[in-house]
Amino acid sequence: MRVSQGRERPLTVHHLNQLLFVCSLVLLVAVAAVRISSRSGLPSLLVYLGIGIAMGQDGIGDIQFDNAELTQVIGYAALVVILAEGGLGTKWKEIKPALPAATALALGGVAVSVGVTATAAHYLIGLEWRQALIIGAVVSSTDAAAVFSVLRRIPLPMRVTGTLEAESGFNDAPVVILVVAFSQVGPVEHWYTLIGEITLELAIGAAIGIAVGWLGSWGLRHVALPASGLYPIAVMAIAVTAYAAGALAHGSGFLAVYLASMAMGNARLPHWPATRGFADGLGWIAQIGMFVLLGLLVTPHELGDDVLPGLVIGLVLTMVARPLSVVLCLTPFRVPWQEQTLMSWAGLRGAVPIILATIPMVSGVEGSRRIFNIVFVLVVVYTLVQGPTLPWLARTLRLGGDSEAADLGIESAPLERLRGHLLSVAIPEGSRMHGVEVNELRLPAGSAVTLVVREGKSFVPLPTTVLRRGDELLVVATDPVRDAAERRLRAVGHGGKLADWLGTDGADSSR
Repeated sequence: MRVSQGRERPLTVHHLNQLLFVCSLVLLVAVAAVRISSRSGLPSLLVYLGIGIAMGQDGIGDIQFDNAELTQVIGYAALVVILAEGGLGTKWKEIKPALPAATALALGGVAVSVGVTATAAHYLIGLEWRQALIIGAVVSSTDAAAVFSVLRRIPLPMRVTGTLEAESGFNDAPVVILVVAFSQVGPVEHWYTLIGEITLELAIGAAIGIAVGWLGSWGLRHVALPASGLYPIAVMAIAVTAYAAGALAHGSGFLAVYLASMAMGNARLPHWPATRGFADGLGWIAQIGMFVLLGLLVTPHELGDDVLPGLVIGLVLTMVARPLSVVLCLTPFRVPWQEQTLMSWAGLRGAVPIILATIPMVSGVEGSRRIFNIVFVLVVVYTLVQGPTLPWLARTLRLGGDSEAADLGIESAPLERLRGHLLSVAIPEGSRMHGVEVNELRLPAGSAVTLVVREGKSFVPLPTTVLRRGDELLVVATDPVRDAAERRLRAVGHGGKLADWLGTDGADSSR
């Protein structure tokens, strides 16, 4: 079977049935492989890449796929979904203290990494400067999907997690600009103008992303949609709109979609658990499709001559370029050396560098196929090394996660005709709301706990009813006090009945 840019054959119902069967089979195998990935600590990209290679021309599927342009388009679309899912799951309280450090890593760290890696590729491997600069730019971006999938399973300090997640969301934008510039036909002139171009595109993307995210959040909170299933679709549509608007305005669409999604993810939208689950599912589908396609594009029997160059460049990137960029960018912020060590090792590469390696292929850069092969070898080998060893390194450096109460699961359903909201509140195991009486919640006037569901049975609570772990509360709040009621519930969940006096953010303690 061959899939390429050659002559197209008419698509019949039989072909469609075959395609659906293959796609569903791949999805089932990939979902089953997630279990292996979670147990071993490996980023899921390796499993999905393996599926793609197994389906390719050197595998059992014998599918010959060489359409780099289609791979790039699908990869960009998948990356938009992955960044949207990552932004929706990023908590502002975690990322806010780490924002300056993450920005420094995403900009200054990329510059250091590109310079060091390109120099090594030129002098140690013998690549031309254009090819060396392209490789340096391609591999300087940490992968959002790999970082999110690995770090969210490891209990790390909030500053470390926030810095790494924000860096992976921010650094795609400048790297794409650099790779496109280095891949242009003809000599690279006036390289210093790239700094101004990167700054302008990032500023445009950031402005559009924040504006679209804020407007979208405001609209979803004030306009009741006729079905709860429309909210997840609307959120993803707004995120994609941010990307498209940023790109059309000659800004960074990737930064725009990440910031817009982060704004919506921290806005307490209606039906949030359903929206989060929908985005998470789309993110998995995007990862699976993207990685399988990249596995199809690679030709394993052509990798032999590029294994050693990939290992050498990866060694320089992992042991020299990444640590140097971390030290130079984070030392001014007085980040402890233990955290710097972990962040140096946690600069995971994934599908993003492989996708970016298709840009010179589409642009017709000489030696672009070799660039793709080297990047592929580098990503696979060093992800295989770094991913599983991160938990061990965190324990060795004695970097444990912050100890704090589990956050409440609150889902809001707007009651448009009644001008109110119905809040569904789930009390998790680690919540300090356990043992608090209903009257001790001290909800603002205009809100009340109307029902408690406990062990499958529901009842109307009394003011003296003691809440327990595992309870689910139904709270009715009018429009004016909806936000204050949610803030108060979260405050009690984190600080108990004395949340206001302990300094936990909540309702006004003067009540």
